[in-house]
Amino acid sequence: MYQNPTVSVQKSIEFLMASLTSFTLSDATSLFAGYAEPSPVAVAPVLSGTVNSSYSVQAGSKRRFVRIYEEQDHAGAQVEAERLELLAARGVPTPPPLRRRDGTFVATIHAKPAVLFPWREGRMRCLATVTASDAQRVGETLGLLHQVGRDLPREPGRFEPEHLSARLDRIAAAPFPEIALQAEPLRAKLAQWVAKRARALPRGLVHGDVFRDNVLWNDRAEISALLDFESASDGVLAYDLMVTVLAWAFKDTVDFEIASALVAGYQRVRRLEMQERRGLLAEACIAAVRFTITRLTDAELRAAEQGIPPRRDKDWRRFAMRLSVLESLGDAGLAAALGTTLSG
Repeated sequence: MYQNPTVSVQKSIEFLMASLTSFTLSDATSLFAGYAEPSPVAVAPVLSGTVNSSYSVQAGSKRRFVRIYEEQDHAGAQVEAERLELLAARGVPTPPPLRRRDGTFVATIHAKPAVLFPWREGRMRCLATVTASDAQRVGETLGLLHQVGRDLPREPGRFEPEHLSARLDRIAAAPFPEIALQAEPLRAKLAQWVAKRARALPRGLVHGDVFRDNVLWNDRAEISALLDFESASDGVLAYDLMVTVLAWAFKDTVDFEIASALVAGYQRVRRLEMQERRGLLAEACIAAVRFTITRLTDAELRAAEQGIPPRRDKDWRRFAMRLSVLESLGDAGLAAALGTTLSG
């Protein structure tokens, strides 16, 4: 086995911490000098996500959020910041980045791009506590993002079939049989569902990752923040909707009440076209394959290479299960779960 059962959960946390770019109070003081902000007095890491480094900074009576981009270059971070400012101005509940004294958004910390955001208070929803009303609000927010973001500049996505195929090559070459054996079955599933994908579906700006840890709620059961636009890109709008359904409406199987409420909320803001409704199964299955693959590479394989237990909250098997459920439902069963029709 590639896992070492004697390694503690604490070591997993320490590994996550070690993977972050270091950001000290001295670094924060240097960063904040470029803003019209009080001087920082405390810094703490924010243990969320797997792509960027995140920190909370207390500056006087204000709390701020610092993102250090681990993969984006300076130009990419600037494009994302400009996009977030526009989305916030158009009503999407995402914290707009703060401008520096020189009018720009992006600073440099340890040779990496860094952006400062206002801190948004809120809590994540535990899956067991998600209600139909919550799901409707999530759908409405995603529909709003799709409506107001369609005219914004956007880059190609990082999870198109060709990118997933490259990840499958990595999985196949892994020196861990339990991981490597997953590559070819997943490659076949990816090819199967990409071939069934409807052509010329409406495209626009997609978030790509509207999971529960990227949505904060206030005490009035309202969404206070939609976070983490790292995966935002040009994409199929129906695909983004199905990513969100997979994230919010699945437990051991699909929850019809939650799924239909989410789609109903979405359609209150943006109506699905008939060709989109007919293509939802393929989009959902492609999404399930995507997250199975990315969790294998970003969690399972990475942990195996480091000799630590994989993160339980990033278990690839959860999305393999979702794929199996979707395939058993078929087009008509999924339409029933989502409260949509395939004709008329």
